[in-house]
Formats: sequence, structure tokens, C-alpha cells
Amino acid sequence: MSDKDLIQALKQIIEKELGRFNKLLPKDMLSTIEKKIAPEIENIIEQSGYVKKSKYKNLEKIISDLEKRIDDLEKN
Repeated sequence: MSDKDLIQALKQIIEKELGRFNKLLPKDMLSTIEKKIAPEIENIIEQSGYVKKSKYKNLEKIISDLEKRIDDLEKN
């Protein structure tokens, strides 16, 4: 699941759960709530063993670069 899909799914869940209060809360308040709780939700997801796709790609690049450096050092 991509980062955007995950955020959208979480936003829909939050909007659904807060649907009863939607008439009482301003629209921008939901986005403010989302910005405040998104990092906490990401931490919970990562503790379950999942990482964002962008983070995975960055780690993959780091690993690839390190493997190349090791190969270069072994050749010398």
C-alpha cells in the first residue's frame, strides 16, 4: 500500500468515525487532527513491522550503495 493510499484510508476511517460530529466541527479541523495524529499512527504501523514505501526505497538504496562500496573495497 502506498503512502498516499494509507493516508487516504486512515483519513476515511477518521471521517467515518467522526461523521456524527462532522456538522459540529469545521472542515479544517479534521485536517488539523489528521496532521497531529498521522505521525503517531505511522509509529504504531511501524511497530507492527510495516514501513512506508518511501522509507523502504531509501533503505534499499542505502543497502545497494553499501554493497557496492564493500565490493569496491574487496577488489582493492
